[in-house]
Amino acid sequence: MSEKKFSKKHEWVSLEGDEATVGITKHATELLGDIVFAEVPDVGKSVEKEGQAAVVESTKAASDVYSPISGEITEGNKSIVDDPSSINKDPEGASWFFKLKVKDKEEFNSLMSKDEYDKFCKENPN
Repeated sequence: MSEKKFSKKHEWVSLEGDEATVGITKHATELLGDIVFAEVPDVGKSVEKEGQAAVVESTKAASDVYSPISGEITEGNKSIVDDPSSINKDPEGASWFFKLKVKDKEEFNSLMSKDEYDKFCKENPN
């Protein structure tokens, strides 16, 4: 069973072994509104913790998607590029943005649990 953690920039990470899956949270989709465009990183690209990795655009705004942990991209989710509106429907499941080979698992441990993230969102609604 994988564990899911959350960043202050509204990304989630699920870790299985040394591979992480990254997406944006339901809270992020609620802030963005209807998503109309998504761009995922290329396989082989190295990303640093809190570095820009992908792009999401809605009818309200464009936003970078940051990688909560460092690693090398192993897969981009092409289905969200083909159908960006799917991100609104299942942001913390099938509509993940990318997978990466984790460079440092300690970075994962420094992220927030679901309860901590929910509290963070209540205290920082925007």
